[in-house]
Amino acid sequence: MIGRMLERVVAACDGASKGNPGPAGWAWVVGADEETPARWEAGPLGRATNNVAELTALERLLASTDPDVPLEVRMDSQYAMKAVTTWLPGWKRNGWRTAAGKPVANQDLVVRIDELLEGRAVEFRYVPAHQIDGDRLNDFADRAASQAAIVQQPAGSDLGSPEPPPAPAGSLSSSKSAKSARSASSAKAKKTTGRGASSRTIKAKFPGRCACGRPYAAGEPIAKNDQGWGHPECRTPARTDA
Repeated sequence: MIGRMLERVVAACDGASKGNPGPAGWAWVVGADEETPARWEAGPLGRATNNVAELTALERLLASTDPDVPLEVRMDSQYAMKAVTTWLPGWKRNGWRTAAGKPVANQDLVVRIDELLEGRAVEFRYVPAHQIDGDRLNDFADRAASQAAIVQQPAGSDLGSPEPPPAPAGSLSSSKSAKSARSASSAKAKKTTGRGASSRTIKAKFPGRCACGRPYAAGEPIAKNDQGWGHPECRTPARTDA
């Protein structure tokens, strides 16, 4: 078990499927602090969907951490997060069927996660994937899961494995990263030409953290700025050309 004698554990988990379904893998990482990996594990799943990989990553993380220590879980999968924070109570009431009366997908994993969450203090935090200067623990888990999906071999700190490499060129992860980089460049261009940040305000679906460092809760108004979503008052002011 990990996390014993600590007041709070910060961790991230992720899954990857090269083809969805295709060769898949899972990974989790526990931080020594908010962004420095301390211990991690990754493993292969053979051929599986991305959703199975994401849920497996969460199940393995919960099974590998001390249930008596509060846990913050950072994830980039809205499906996995909603499955355990929003949909799960209704599924249980309906006898593990959806509102449409269909059997819950990946029920065995969801049931196992529900069992592991029983009596635990777990906070789920959504973090966008493949962002420039994004969450470092989530990025580590993403790379470890991607590597496990590609090589179909277990890895981790207990095995003495090296840090997982960046996603290979042409992979789904690397193409997403390139898209994020292009989006960031586009945002920067808008900033310098005077168009500035968006004035649109929406309600946050999940808790998060603004670029100012302060958190925001689900349901609070947030707005887009050059560094992501955050408090409306923290929007980057529009600039004009000199």
